Amino acid sequence: MSLEHANFLHIAIVGIISVIILYTILSARGGKQLFIRRIPGLAAIDEAVGRATEMGRPMLFSTGLSSVDIYTLQALAIAQHVARLAARYGNRLIVPVVDPVVFAIAEQLVREAYASEGKAEAFHSEDVRFLSGEQFPYAAGVMGLINREQVASTFFFGYFYAESLLLAESGQEVGAIQIAGTPATTQIPFFLASCDYTIIGDEYWAASAYLTREPTLLGSLVGQDIGKALLLLMVVIGTATAVPGMPLHFVYGWLARWLFGG
Repeated sequence: MSLEHANFLHIAIVGIISVIILYTILSARGGKQLFIRRIPGLAAIDEAVGRATEMGRPMLFSTGLSSVDIYTLQALAIAQHVARLAARYGNRLIVPVVDPVVFAIAEQLVREAYASEGKAEAFHSEDVRFLSGEQFPYAAGVMGLINREQVASTFFFGYFYAESLLLAESGQEVGAIQIAGTPATTQIPFFLASCDYTIIGDEYWAASAYLTREPTLLGSLVGQDIGKALLLLMVVIGTATAVPGMPLHFVYGWLARWLFGG
């Protein structure tokens, strides 16, 4: 973030929010239990893995069409969590990828996930597959995997384009429970229409903290939420003071009741 044209107020706000985030991180690392609300789509991951295990059918995790970027790295963090659950329950996780570099990272992450659960011998390198570097050949390959393997659960996390509905409809055809999450706002409606659970908006970026409960990630997430709440409060107050004739005592009274329950 550039502060080249910032005045003292801007710098002060950034400083306050940074202090809040550092405080929540240190609190979490110190053992304090921080609250984050339940996210249904992420909470359903255990259900999806358990269902696939009960049915004796594998699962599929697609990381989208991006190369090594922030979207794919977040998807891979979620994939590693799903792989740990798959290893714990003795199931297979198939991870088709579109990028050679992502393929190497994904293979290592899934291998480590199985090893961390003491099931290193259950990992099969062929379950992490590079299909194609092109959009629709990759989509065709994933659709073929879904149908041939008769997967019981599918996970679509990452940046998707026009292939999103093709992939999700293939999962629907085989009766898979489907969980999707993407920062691509143009594809969210298609996942909403065809998946059982869809992660929307900032929930996508909260996933790694929510699933791992790692103190640094959790503290950072809670600190950022507090910072957003303070910014929203400033917007409300600023708007109220800028509108001519606005009864400020009413606005401040409403804010007090909202903040303190009075």
